[in-house]
Amino acid sequence: MITGPRETVSKARKLRSEMSLPETLLWRELRKRPNGFKFRRQHPAGDYILDFYCAKARLAIEVDGWAHDNEINARKDARRSAFLRSQGIATTRVPAKLVLEDIEPVVRRIIEICSQRTEKPMVPLHQPAAGPPPRYGEDL
Repeated sequence: MITGPRETVSKARKLRSEMSLPETLLWRELRKRPNGFKFRRQHPAGDYILDFYCAKARLAIEVDGWAHDNEINARKDARRSAFLRSQGIATTRVPAKLVLEDIEPVVRRIIEICSQRTEKPMVPLHQPAAGPPPRYGEDL
């Protein structure tokens, strides 16, 4: 599980009581554990605090409001995403406007992403006898 230094954990605890309206509405749905996925809100990850995090799917969910529209914050978001990628965590960004307009498709998409990230690829139990590889210059 990813976490952060003590200061980040303290700040995350404080932010849980100061969530924006879109974050609060999304949390109301995600806390119901849709499709069995458990989410954490205002979860510390290194020096960052993730709006929502699903540990099983290793997915960070960021609700982006108007504050994320400027160039400085876009660069900060890119650094955060790069750090999370280096930890094996994917990030999905949800516009706050979509959460306010119609939350159901937002939740469905989040669950779809979680499901895709937790699917186990089908691996054959054995390799069929295919013979030796073709010689150089031969067609397959």
